[in-house]
Amino acid sequence: MTDRAARDPGLDALSPVDGRYAGRIRDLRAYFSEAALIRHRVRVEAEWFRFLALDLKLSELAQVAPAVLAVAADLARAAGPEEAQTVKETEATINHDVKAVEYYLRAQLAAAGATPAELEFVHFGCTSEDINNLSYALMLHHARADVLVPALERVRAWLVERAHTDAQVPMLSRTHGQAASPTTLGKELANVAARLGRGLEAFKAIAPLGKMNGAVGNWNAHLCAYPDVDWRSAGARFVRSLGLEWNEYTIQIEPHDWIAAYCDALARIDTILIDFSRDVWGYVSVGYFRQRVVAGEVGSSTMPHKVNPIDFENAEGNLGIANALLRFFAEKLPVSRWQRDLTDSTVLRNLGPALGHALLAYKSLEKGLGRLAADPARLAADLDQNWEVLGEAIQTVMRRYGVPNAYERLKDLTRGQRVDGAALRTFVATLPLPADVRERLAELTPAAYIGLAGDLARDI
Repeated sequence: MTDRAARDPGLDALSPVDGRYAGRIRDLRAYFSEAALIRHRVRVEAEWFRFLALDLKLSELAQVAPAVLAVAADLARAAGPEEAQTVKETEATINHDVKAVEYYLRAQLAAAGATPAELEFVHFGCTSEDINNLSYALMLHHARADVLVPALERVRAWLVERAHTDAQVPMLSRTHGQAASPTTLGKELANVAARLGRGLEAFKAIAPLGKMNGAVGNWNAHLCAYPDVDWRSAGARFVRSLGLEWNEYTIQIEPHDWIAAYCDALARIDTILIDFSRDVWGYVSVGYFRQRVVAGEVGSSTMPHKVNPIDFENAEGNLGIANALLRFFAEKLPVSRWQRDLTDSTVLRNLGPALGHALLAYKSLEKGLGRLAADPARLAADLDQNWEVLGEAIQTVMRRYGVPNAYERLKDLTRGQRVDGAALRTFVATLPLPADVRERLAELTPAAYIGLAGDLARDI
């Protein structure tokens, strides 16, 4: 029997993002695991202590030993890997997660030589939410810059590259699922690249906000202790020193409007990619794209010939799960009873799973796109079987030259039936058009009727 200690730990995970797919989204663990949350809380607590001593220069901290400030700086910069375990052990005793962080920091500074009076300035004037809102803001901010945006930009880079490569590869369009005016494969990819680019710019533009203003946002305790300090200015300086934007008007919690905007912006990106995943799935189905076969892989438990577009199906499913959570966050987090309730606390802890499903989808898309190759012969064959799509071109030219009932005549010729090149050329030969125009229309093919698609694809 297999030794249980040798088992894959993912076998017992409740969530697939921590089990089956854990290896593919490990990048996010540094931002949204429990240990990551603790590290960020330690950072904020340590930075606040340093701020009181070095920026506000409170007289009670004037004699803090350099060794104490050095330890605080080290904790703010990169606390040790054992800190999370120590904090969790304290939390198990006192049943308060942020207070456990405060006690951890006190112990570290005391060991460096901080006096009991100086230790009273750890968590000075803070409510737990002063620490939490800044911690989550840092987590979301850096995860966006370091993990999510790079993953999305890799997908967009593929789209742009292939838009250029396939700029002139003609493709039959389908509106309402029916044959329509041709485009190019590159132009269709350029469309998605443009949408994704706009979505990325909107996502990156969401400013992360933070507050450091006490129990209900009014600096009550701070002003009682130090009535001569300009606490409004101090709070703004501290929050901005962390790379965040200052939100002066809050209740006990930062109202989370910016997190709602962040989630909405990411959900809009995900919706674009759901649309794209479904389209690629369809193009694989009709043969416009072939998928590279990987030796040793199995596509079906019973049909050995199959190469299923599973990466795009995986992406679509995970994007849907991510969006269900992201849209819930966007609706729930800005709502808090009176000066606060605790419902946001448990919800915020699920940011990691939501972003984990999104990241998993982006990586699935990247993997699937890397296995695609266009099939020009299949694309050309589809165009050659749909000459009726030139009806738009012919009737539009007829309109220019005043030929009556242009639309109706082409409708009678083409609607609901296949028309080949010979039939169209015969029809064109009967039209009262200038000879050079008739000649140009007679030479037109579905593959050549692509308008400015090639230029648009190359310009993305």
